[in-house]
Amino acid sequence: MIKYLLSFICFISLVSPVSGQQGFRESQQEFPRVRDAYGEKWEQVRQMLTAADIAPENLELYLVAFKQEKQLDVWAKQKDEKKFSLLTSYRICRTSGKSGPKRKQGDLQIPEGFYHINAWNPWSNFHLSMCINYPNRSDRVLGVQGNLGGNICIHGSCVTIGCIPLTDEVIKKLYILFVEAKTNGQTRIPVTIFPARLNQENYTRLVQEHPGDEDRLNLWKELKTAYELFIENRSLPEITFLSDGRHRIK
Repeated sequence: MIKYLLSFICFISLVSPVSGQQGFRESQQEFPRVRDAYGEKWEQVRQMLTAADIAPENLELYLVAFKQEKQLDVWAKQKDEKKFSLLTSYRICRTSGKSGPKRKQGDLQIPEGFYHINAWNPWSNFHLSMCINYPNRSDRVLGVQGNLGGNICIHGSCVTIGCIPLTDEVIKKLYILFVEAKTNGQTRIPVTIFPARLNQENYTRLVQEHPGDEDRLNLWKELKTAYELFIENRSLPEITFLSDGRHRIK
């Protein structure tokens, strides 16, 4: 019953339309929780950006989540730079499901793959939330047709049935960062979700734990390629979604 109610709450409260960039910060600050977040956390966020030599008006973000390590890495750069630097890391305070992609509603899985932020919710039942574009083009091919689910978000309150939860204190800072990036021109904020940090040791273990599971193995191979390219170059690889649900990474 609790699981059903949590799912229902997620459905009715975690989706909001993406506002235009013009006046985005101002429109967000009309909501009390966002306004309070700026009042409480803006100075910390500003100092973090200053230490990284990034001006808020030139901020671009990239978010990486590792399910096994329960870690969310926030990468940032100036608009005119090619390479990202690690700005900060936050702990994912709770997880659900197991290693592997989300393929249907109710499987409790946190998705894995290549996403971006497509909705913001300043009145979320989970304090503040930013939703990713699950199901993406790959999920719609490989998931259970007609029962894919949705409304997967990064949010506060430290509860989950498939989302990425943080504490309220952390989501305030992350929400501010994302509002600043969008306000200042970043039209798409990418989010990549991994089963684990895909070094060779973790990758080998995952493959050995799931022999013959082509869905998982194909996705993990693609994610590993993207992981290695990003670590090597500190720039986003080019991701192409293929008609069979797989990805071309270069």
